[in-house]
Amino acid sequence: MAIERVVVIGGGIGGLVAALRLACAGCDVTLLEAADAPGGKMRSVAVGGTRIEAGPTVFTMRWILDEIFAEAGAELRSRVALAPARTLARHAWSATERLDLFADIDAAADAIADFAGPREADGYRRFCARSEQVFRTLDAPFIRGARPGPVDLARRAGLSGLGDLWRIQPFATLWGALGDYFRDPRLRQLFARYATYCGSSPYQAPATLMLVAHVEQAGVWSIAGGLSRLAAAIAELASERGATLRTGARVERILVSGGAVSGVMLVGGERIAADAVVMNGDVSALAAGLLGPEAVGAADPVPPAERSLSAVTFCLNARTAGFPLAHHTVFFSNDYRGEFDAIRRGRLPADPTTYVCAQDRVGDAAPDGPERLLCLVNAPAVGERPFTKPEIDACETTMRARLAACGLTIAAAETATTTPAGFATLFPATGGALYGRASHGWSATFKRMGARTRLPGLYLAGGSVHPGPGVPMAAQSGRIAADTLLADRRAARPVSTRRSPATATSGGTSTP
Repeated sequence: MAIERVVVIGGGIGGLVAALRLACAGCDVTLLEAADAPGGKMRSVAVGGTRIEAGPTVFTMRWILDEIFAEAGAELRSRVALAPARTLARHAWSATERLDLFADIDAAADAIADFAGPREADGYRRFCARSEQVFRTLDAPFIRGARPGPVDLARRAGLSGLGDLWRIQPFATLWGALGDYFRDPRLRQLFARYATYCGSSPYQAPATLMLVAHVEQAGVWSIAGGLSRLAAAIAELASERGATLRTGARVERILVSGGAVSGVMLVGGERIAADAVVMNGDVSALAAGLLGPEAVGAADPVPPAERSLSAVTFCLNARTAGFPLAHHTVFFSNDYRGEFDAIRRGRLPADPTTYVCAQDRVGDAAPDGPERLLCLVNAPAVGERPFTKPEIDACETTMRARLAACGLTIAAAETATTTPAGFATLFPATGGALYGRASHGWSATFKRMGARTRLPGLYLAGGSVHPGPGVPMAAQSGRIAADTLLADRRAARPVSTRRSPATATSGGTSTP
């Protein structure tokens, strides 16, 4: 059955990549985005006459986007201005405890030795070697392909790779595994933060997430205009390759005829016929019936208890003093376990670890006058039960107290705040969860949906499906969705008739 017409629902990076790839393959592609600009979570907000990046701020695994652009006959570097970061992030625990982490392992080890002693520097080198091993072990078996189940993963690894799979400690927690490398609790806290890159608690997430260390050492890049500019560049290229992109177009339901997808209907009643649909949104929206009753059983919902982290974010145009911010700075809580215990109970932490992206800082140079800041604290995904204004005000107060304890003061005239309830509105049926399902326990890896669904002709992309959240992983999901759809077309059989298992992995979004 030849597929000529494809509708992509949602203009996040997964949907944009799917639309680009399908257009290059000769499909008649229409991408429908409800917002006024593509990007999804890669968004900016207006504060005091300027725009501030309010979504992902860290770009890693550049090679995935390089490949996607090259496969579309273009160059990433000719479409966006990229600059490598020497300093990955600055970290602070108090006014006197600071540590810069560098992409260069030797430079980072020297900094750790000065901060915590030569034993910890040696542990860091061993940790880096293990993180590389974890990445190499998992890259080919599932990051780059359709999601595997446990048996599939073992088969893909082959007999020679089974030992490697066991050595990456799939059943250990990240927090527990870090004790093998670091005695200093501050360093254990620093590297445990990698669990939050996929919206998880380091006390429950698998040790395999240490692969983020290797991903960052392979390169962290800044993009002129922020990651929302990357989304715009992909949208522009997709349009050049023949895709039709419509913003302000909200899909009300997926249409089904004869047991298979036949198109979509927009709010207002417009119908668009399609032979296949790629849904780039949270899988819970399907299960909740937000795209019509026919699609409800197509995908598994994420139970509220298994949701990833949400956040409270503050976008500010502010003047700062007292602490030399880097482009990425993390201010750590004095009670890290207490922070995640509070979130697990549905509460905002009393002493939150705070991530600050100083978007106008290059190297150590501070801008003259006000600067654009994104401040983020982790929060539970309980958007259906909105926090009260006094609770959000208290969250801002405790955040500022954490920054002040490390010497930073912020004076801002205007602030744009987004809460879990706000994220739930932006991304329906999620409760504000920013990463789909939390990666808690080894089996959570295999609960994510893959590209195919139970409804013939309907495919999935985005951070809530395989291979997981974060900019490069969501981009990869769009690639997989398009390739799966095209493979089904080539096979000349009814599409999307079977289900396949999935996995989760870390992305490049910076969260505390």
